[in-house]
Amino acid sequence: MRPDAGGRRAQTESLVDRLHQQLLGAGAPPIDTSAATIHELARSDDPLLPEPEVASVVEQLQARMSGLGVLEPLLADAAVSEVMVNGGGAVWIEREGRLERTSLSVDEPIVLQLIERIVGPLGLSIDRVSPIVDARLPDGSRVNAVVRPLAVDGPCLTIRRFGARRIELDAVATPGTAALLRWAVRARLNILVCGGAGAGKTTLLNALAAEIETHERVITVEDAAELRLPGDHVVRLEARPAGTEGAGAVRVRDLVRNALRMRPDRIVVGEVRAGEAIDMLQAMNTGHEGSLSTCHANGPADALRRLETLVLMGDVALPLPAIREQIRSAIDLVVAIARRPDGTRRVVAVGEVQESATATAQSATIGTSSGSGTVGGSGEVEVCLLTDPSGALCGLPSRSARHVFASAPSAAWLEASLS
Repeated sequence: MRPDAGGRRAQTESLVDRLHQQLLGAGAPPIDTSAATIHELARSDDPLLPEPEVASVVEQLQARMSGLGVLEPLLADAAVSEVMVNGGGAVWIEREGRLERTSLSVDEPIVLQLIERIVGPLGLSIDRVSPIVDARLPDGSRVNAVVRPLAVDGPCLTIRRFGARRIELDAVATPGTAALLRWAVRARLNILVCGGAGAGKTTLLNALAAEIETHERVITVEDAAELRLPGDHVVRLEARPAGTEGAGAVRVRDLVRNALRMRPDRIVVGEVRAGEAIDMLQAMNTGHEGSLSTCHANGPADALRRLETLVLMGDVALPLPAIREQIRSAIDLVVAIARRPDGTRRVVAVGEVQESATATAQSATIGTSSGSGTVGGSGEVEVCLLTDPSGALCGLPSRSARHVFASAPSAAWLEASLS
């Protein structure tokens, strides 16, 4: 009597596990993982196994022994944007903005082996002394791993993938708002993108940067190289963590300072999260108009407050009024993006930074979340919202274009009334 499909699958998985352990115990590397060797081992273990199932065993075992093993099929799926292994067990994915639990279950030794396979070639290490590591795959996907004792239930591995397909502004914003953002990039306004984790900040930054003229020299500075700019003259810089001996770290701030010496037309900072905030502001204020960056914040007003905090956390002892003047002078627009319950990412707010502390907003109420067109007070940097709560454009910026030959924004872009 032939076993049913479930029984055959379990039999094949058991065989893969046995051969895997056999190969790992075969001695010091390099381990022979050729198809012929695995085929011979499978036949020796189970001479009656049908040839199609032997081929399946060979394929599964080679995937385990090279690459990222059982995770490879998930990473090969273009619709999967994130892979999460929790505590050496359940495997979750994010597909089109929604979390799903897969049928996979990876035991703790395999997860540790996958982590070592990722960080080893990069000269990084992870153990009980240094139980957290950040790395990236050759395709640019960001990797974070946490092991015991910090990960109480076992090692956790998170891989955030970055799709090769470029997203257009029209896919994340209303037509009017997309038109304004295109104009803002071409007019060389300095733009700060904000949102929560996984909201799509990098996706939006890629879409904005795609509007930069291809002949401009653009220097990108990132903690992990994620941006994919289509220009002909793009230079990518990536920060480096400390090595196994605790030396050799290169911070984002160091790269921002170095980028100023590389004759950039624009500087794009992937994410501002520390002392590099003041260097980015100074770059925007010293002839590098049209620069772009992102930060974690809930909305335009919160983004400016967070930017103040990041500068204060640095080693430049500037008084708060001076920091606020730097922000007013440097940042033109703040664009907020959020992930909706259905998993889609959309621009939910565009705010214009007011040029002076006494600037007045448009005499109208824009949306109900802020209560008025201007957000800010008590000396804070004020931001005038140009969109309604749905992200539709209902106001035009009053700040002048930084590009001397840029046209004025068009009233034809407006999609909603200010009242």
